[in-house]
Amino acid sequence: MSKSNIISRVFPEHTWGGFTRIDGTVQFYQRIQALLPLEGTILDLGCGRGKRQDDPSAYRRQLQELRGAHRRVIGIDVDAAGIQNPFIDEFRLIEHLDRWPLDDSSVDFIVSDFVMEHVTDPDAFFGEVQRVLKPGGIIGLRTPNAWSYVALAARLIPNRMHARVLRVAQDDRKEEDVFPTVYRCNTRSRLAKTMRRHGLESVVFAYEAEPGYLAFSAWLYRAAASLQPLLPPWFRTTLLAFGRKQIQ
Repeated sequence: MSKSNIISRVFPEHTWGGFTRIDGTVQFYQRIQALLPLEGTILDLGCGRGKRQDDPSAYRRQLQELRGAHRRVIGIDVDAAGIQNPFIDEFRLIEHLDRWPLDDSSVDFIVSDFVMEHVTDPDAFFGEVQRVLKPGGIIGLRTPNAWSYVALAARLIPNRMHARVLRVAQDDRKEEDVFPTVYRCNTRSRLAKTMRRHGLESVVFAYEAEPGYLAFSAWLYRAAASLQPLLPPWFRTTLLAFGRKQIQ
C-alpha cells in the first residue's frame, strides 16, 4: 500500500487537497501567512535547496510562498545548495555561525522551519535573530519537540545512520536534506526562556500533526493516529514558536 493510501485510510480528507485536517505544515504556514508583512525583507533561515518544490500538495506549496509584490526574500544557509533554491530572491552563504551575512536591523520577518534542532549554540542563534531583526520584527519557527517519540528515537540512532533510517520511514525524503541533529533548545520551556533572554516577546506551543514518520506501515500509522489525542502536551512531536523583537 502506498504512503498516500495509508494516510487517506486514516484521514479520508487527505484525498481532497493532499493534506489532512491536522497537517503540521498547513498549521505552521497559515500562521506565517497571517503574520507576514505586506512589504519588507523576509529571511528564509536555513533555506536549503528549496525542498518544498517536491511537495505533492499544491496548496501546501502555495502556503509556503514567502515572496510578494513588495517583499524580498533572502535565503541563508551553511549549505551552498541554497543557491539552487527557486523560492528566494537572493542566497547568502553562512560562513560563520556567530555572524550571519546580514546587516543589523535589516530584516522584517524570519522563517526558520526545522532548523533549531541542528543548532549547536542557541544563544548565538538568537543573538543573531535579535541583531538582524528590525524593532517589531518577527521570527516564526518550527522544530521537533525533544520529548516526542520522533526526537527520542532520533537521539538513539547515530547521526551517520539517519539518512539510512529515513529512507525507510520517509522514502520521499532526499539524502541531501538530512543533517545532524543536536536538540540543544528543543523543549517548550527551554525555547521560551531562551527567546525571552534575547529580548523576544514570544509564544511557544506544542502541536501534534499526523504521524508522518510511520507512514511506511499501515498498522503503525493507524495505531499512532489513534493514540495521538491522548498525548499530553509535553510529548507532542512539534514545537511552534513565534517571537517579536521589542520596540524600544
